Amino acid sequence: MQYKKVCIESCGYELPENIVTSLSLEERLAPVYDKLNLSYGRLEMMSGIRERRFWDDETMPSQASIKAAEKAISKSGVNKEEVECLLHTSISRDFLEPATATVVHDSLGLPATATLFDISNACLGFINGMVTLANM
Repeated sequence: MQYKKVCIESCGYELPENIVTSLSLEERLAPVYDKLNLSYGRLEMMSGIRERRFWDDETMPSQASIKAAEKAISKSGVNKEEVECLLHTSISRDFLEPATATVVHDSLGLPATATLFDISNACLGFINGMVTLANM
């Protein structure tokens, strides 16, 4: 096995509070559903999606990342002064340059010596980040 000394110490996540259910979307489509005699519940049945969550328009990606990172660090028992690398692996960024990781790093108060950068590769970004860090 290649990675004998690599582990995930903890995870943190932050969910948006604005919830839009499949049922509420269907209620908005009621005129079409009624006209076509479609049964409600169809959208969830076909997509498997019960609800979607959206951030407020003014929420920056780094704000959600900071909240999730604070939770992960708190649960890990690792002191912020010990963090040597921060990889921001979201496809959502505050801006093109500099890396959103710089905003997260600064807000968390991580050491100035910590390596930081963004990795963006759609659904694979998080996995790419884990492999990149393991290889470091």
